[in-house]
Amino acid sequence: MAERKDFLKGRKAVTFLDLFAGAGGISEGFLQAFTDDKYFKFVLASDINENCELTHTVRYNHQFGLDTKFITEDIMSPNFIPRLLQELNGTKIEVVTGGPSCQSFSLSGRRKRFDKRDNLFLHYLNVIRKLRPKYFVMENVKGLLTKDKGKFKDAILREIRSIIDDSNIPAFLVYLNGMLEKSASTFVKNCILTKVHFEVEDDKEAVVSRDNYFAILETQFKVMTRKIDYRLSKSNINIATIRHGLNLLRRTDERASITAAIINEKTNADIDNDFFVNGFNSFLSLIDDSTIINTILSAIDTFEDFDNSSLEVSEFREMIKLYSCTLDETFDIIRHYSKKHKSEKELDEHLEAIRLYRIARPIVVHSANYGVPQNRERVLFIGCRKDQELIDDIPATVKPEEKVTVYEAIHDLDFIGNGCVESEYGKRRIIKEFEPLIRTREVQGHISDSKEAQTFADWSKFGRFRHRFSFNCEPFYVRSLDDLNNNLFSEPIVLYNHQTSSQSEDVKHRLSIIAKHGVYDSDCKDELSKLGLESNKRNYTVLNPEGQSPTVVTMPDDFIHYAAHRAMTVREMARLQSFDDSFVFQGKRQTGGNKRKSEIPQYTLVGNAVPPLMARAIANTILSHIK
Repeated sequence: MAERKDFLKGRKAVTFLDLFAGAGGISEGFLQAFTDDKYFKFVLASDINENCELTHTVRYNHQFGLDTKFITEDIMSPNFIPRLLQELNGTKIEVVTGGPSCQSFSLSGRRKRFDKRDNLFLHYLNVIRKLRPKYFVMENVKGLLTKDKGKFKDAILREIRSIIDDSNIPAFLVYLNGMLEKSASTFVKNCILTKVHFEVEDDKEAVVSRDNYFAILETQFKVMTRKIDYRLSKSNINIATIRHGLNLLRRTDERASITAAIINEKTNADIDNDFFVNGFNSFLSLIDDSTIINTILSAIDTFEDFDNSSLEVSEFREMIKLYSCTLDETFDIIRHYSKKHKSEKELDEHLEAIRLYRIARPIVVHSANYGVPQNRERVLFIGCRKDQELIDDIPATVKPEEKVTVYEAIHDLDFIGNGCVESEYGKRRIIKEFEPLIRTREVQGHISDSKEAQTFADWSKFGRFRHRFSFNCEPFYVRSLDDLNNNLFSEPIVLYNHQTSSQSEDVKHRLSIIAKHGVYDSDCKDELSKLGLESNKRNYTVLNPEGQSPTVVTMPDDFIHYAAHRAMTVREMARLQSFDDSFVFQGKRQTGGNKRKSEIPQYTLVGNAVPPLMARAIANTILSHIK
């Protein structure tokens, strides 16, 4: 595929990279987006799974003819950022996108405490700290907003506000030193200054400052223990707990390594909902910053020989708690002293200068508002570098009455039988009562009768990239990266990923009864039970042809086709996500059991993707704001 010269003429490229890229839903939408003077240039993508790399490579390097790079590596690896910088080779990245894996806090299914993926957003933000793009988009499930009663959302916002502009730090430190000199004790002043230093410094310098922080705490502790009986200071369990707790806190890197290894083992061994899980979680809690700090504070409160009403002890407690604060939380503590100093306005000016990113609020987006035939809600954290315009909304591209329906999206694919593979478009089933639902639209979903307008199905068939690309090669399927490297492609066909499983008569009968009821409720289950057709599945959803589908999932048999009374094909699921038919999902069609975690088959690629048309709306919003 080659980029059209008439499209490129007069437009400036805006570089972007896609982390946690998956199948490429965000990548598709960003490549479709453009304004009169700008478009997106796809520099690099990354994911941990090889089938994601395979799908990307076939789509963007072979079909599109782009030189986009792909990194297949865990973002939590210490080698990830060095390798990323090496691959970028000095290329400035203006926009970073990504959706850190959300399984551990999805509203669907059980939430897993201490899941390996819970803190992936921190690793994502570490990339932002390093690249400092003009905008970044972090996308996730809406349930993130209420996780831990909103604490997880607040933690993300604080981390974003803790990304700083190094150039303005010296002036802030001068102000901070002078202000604390007049409003705080020497101990508090030294702690706060050192804390700010190790939050803003490079890794090597930060380690030194962190050690200095604990040296200050330990000096203060010695001052406190000199006032008590010598024998108590050496033998009392509370004193020992404080002393040893400070040592534990200091060994942050060692504890982080232990935690990562245990969480990794817990994830690999699938420790959850068993007799092992509480023991694993208890130990992880034991070596967590918050538990260690709370244990130290409890020991201070319990030790009767300390005067807990004294300023000395009170400040010691507060500075221990300060250690685990984010930079943004540290600013809140600094504000307390600026009030005493009567310099809050000056503090606000410094904070505005050193915070590199602004964020209005988390933005909840609904895919059906952007021409996607699916009810899928997601939350976006859009960080806007301080020299860029603030983005606080992604405007809808369709009106409520214009939303694309399931029938519009997949009616032309309704010609496949049981246990079949179709490689060409066939003669579709026509359901007269639903035919009026088929309407012509602009590419982003707005109903129109213009010459450029097409039905949703035709946009899917003929593609949404003709304004920018002409195919470099026809779509093709390949089973693995090794086969791709050895040129072992399948023979080209017209239609890909349209295959049904061979279902027994009992399964077909069961699905037809569920479809007759329209809902998998108690009445439906009773009828199935009487016929000996009950199922262990917890849920089936019969698709409503006149509305939008529920959130597309990774299990094909969760959905029942509205007319054919069967599970959905990969291509049908991809249509509900708004992928073009020319987008070929590579690798295995599906796998069972635990293999789905590592192999990422086609259905999983589809279900986990961001709908491209929703991504396109996000991308167009950024292009209209970016300077």
